[in-house]
Amino acid sequence: MDRRDFLKTTATAAVLAGPAVIGARGANDKINIGWIGVGTRGNAGIDWLKKAAPDTVTITAICDTFQGYLARGKDRVQTIWGNTPATYNNYHDLLADRSIDAVFIMTPEHLHHDMAIAALRAGKHVYLEKPLAHTIEEGFDIVREWKKSGKIVQVGTQNRSSSLYKKAKEMVKQGMIGDVHFVRAFWYRNSTDDNPAWRYVIPPDANEQNTDWPKFLGPAPQRAWDPHRYYQWRLYWDYSGGISTDLLVHQTDIVNFMLDRTVPLACMASGGIYRWTGAGDDRDTPDTFSAIYEYSGKLQINYSSYFGNDQYGYGEQLCGNEGTLEVMNRMDLYFTPQLLGGKAPDRVKARQLVHLNGPKDFGERDGAINHFRNWVEAIRGNEQVIASPEVGQQAAISGHMATLSFKNNKKILWDEQGQKYQFV
Repeated sequence: MDRRDFLKTTATAAVLAGPAVIGARGANDKINIGWIGVGTRGNAGIDWLKKAAPDTVTITAICDTFQGYLARGKDRVQTIWGNTPATYNNYHDLLADRSIDAVFIMTPEHLHHDMAIAALRAGKHVYLEKPLAHTIEEGFDIVREWKKSGKIVQVGTQNRSSSLYKKAKEMVKQGMIGDVHFVRAFWYRNSTDDNPAWRYVIPPDANEQNTDWPKFLGPAPQRAWDPHRYYQWRLYWDYSGGISTDLLVHQTDIVNFMLDRTVPLACMASGGIYRWTGAGDDRDTPDTFSAIYEYSGKLQINYSSYFGNDQYGYGEQLCGNEGTLEVMNRMDLYFTPQLLGGKAPDRVKARQLVHLNGPKDFGERDGAINHFRNWVEAIRGNEQVIASPEVGQQAAISGHMATLSFKNNKKILWDEQGQKYQFV
């Protein structure tokens, strides 16, 4: 297969059209979007949605519990979209607006469960950032509510919408790497001592009066106002699964996608706080983490993450007996045949090296904009979402299994039929 034909097959992955679901206004009217959570990622998403669906949606309302983010988000919508959105600090008030058709939920993960269920019960379509929920049990609650609602829900595991990963999945299906029994996945980072991992900058004007601390806490344990927990929430178990649910789930999910897998049978995890141990650093979640997964059909995933060295970056390596597929930093895909010192079968020897680059070959830096567009088009009845709540729950379970194994210092097994776990 030459390069031209190779690229042609992945110009756009085919998706099945679903029924028109916009509602009473008709397919040509814009979808009114409410945005819950306009912090770092939420604020960036305002721009991404404009690129993904400039003519089919409009952001009519935003919600955040920090007044500074709310003002910034309002200004960004005015600048990028050209309209002035309504602003709320209580998401229930936003959901009460019947003119809003769909909502983005880009909040800390411990709030996902209550917000997603409330949005579905209010009749809204939902884009929900990963992980689906803060626990396995909460995830199943969301899946059940989604099935009852008839609404379109996309979970933010956006790698599934990347053309590089779609091409990798296609190559696996074509048999280019043969049988796969071992996968390496990793995400390495580093930063200076004055900018430790996940210690996001606290806005200088933030205080207890302009930050609604009780609404941030939601169902989490009650504590006194703490700006570190509010703005650096990924560091604390009360609000986050740390590496497992922020980074790992992206990678186990995309391995599931490429290899047509779902939930692992077993997981063992270890790690700890090794890199950031300075006085006053009160983090709960590890900065050094490894997990070994076993899947049915004799597949193992070896996962690692470390925040003290970024030499090897981010990637997934599918190690097949006839070839290796690597997707590195969401930007580059490499295929290398296994030549076995010249003793490989002729059909394997005939396979050429492949290197594809996201920006150069597909005009993409990652799958986020495609993922937004897929959700919007599903709401319009033209596509089906690529990451439904069921898929999002499969991804989340792998992350939660790693967290539970780490916290309990035990191997964890998943019972797919009973949809429950146990330690051994």
